[in-house]
Amino acid sequence: MKKLLIGILGLVALESCLPSSKADREAAQIERDSLQRIIDEKDVELNDIMGTINEVQEGIRRINEAQGRVTIADGNRESASSKEVIRENMEFIQEAMQQNRDMIAQLKEKLRVSNLNADKLVKTVENLQKQIDDQAQQIQELQAEITEKNEQLMTQGVQINAQGEQIATLTQDNAAKAATVAEQEAELNKAWFVFGTSKELKDQKILTKGDVLKNGDFNKDYFTPVDIRYDKDIKFYSKSAKLLTSHPAGTYKLVKDAQGQYELHITDPTRFWSVSKYLVVQVK
Repeated sequence: MKKLLIGILGLVALESCLPSSKADREAAQIERDSLQRIIDEKDVELNDIMGTINEVQEGIRRINEAQGRVTIADGNRESASSKEVIRENMEFIQEAMQQNRDMIAQLKEKLRVSNLNADKLVKTVENLQKQIDDQAQQIQELQAEITEKNEQLMTQGVQINAQGEQIATLTQDNAAKAATVAEQEAELNKAWFVFGTSKELKDQKILTKGDVLKNGDFNKDYFTPVDIRYDKDIKFYSKSAKLLTSHPAGTYKLVKDAQGQYELHITDPTRFWSVSKYLVVQVK
């Protein structure tokens, strides 16, 4: 009996907790729906904020990667491809940093008007802002370093070009001087020889009344020029040869070849040509 009484009292209490009418039940449902909408709206708002936070963090990560690529390429900036890597990544960094700044501004505005209990979110955004500021300082220093190196390279380039022009000028001057010296040396070491019959030599006024080169009006074009430094053997293509000009004894040999034709071997060119730079040989 006692248990039955307790059961009845429990049913009465439960009945008293339920809406007493249809209107009360509808009001309770409306209140539950309203609360659910508020919860759903807060979930959407929170997901939106967290999504933006994730985008900012991803942007920071990608900027760090690009900064690393710039640093590596900057170590080999002489390469054209490295210069292109630096340019492309610095452009990306500037764009990504601006996007992060815009998203941070959006997050701050969303948190300002939000009904969320957002103390932790505010702290997260503040930390992101600090990371962005630190990153901006690093990028600014990196840009300043790149600019300084570019200016140094430009200065070096100008200096190298100037040095190149100076070297080119000196090279031209040296070449001209060397050519002049070579011409002068060739002229100093030039000699002339001629061989011919008595009649041929007389016709060219090389031999006059038994005297060789007596007058200065002999035909110089009839002579063959030689360089006394290199031309030490002269063939006369004749079985008879006689030197008409004076040349020191012991400075040459007049010998026959396998065909019995004479040829001259100059053994001491400097002394041989010291008396005369003209060699006249009479052949038959």
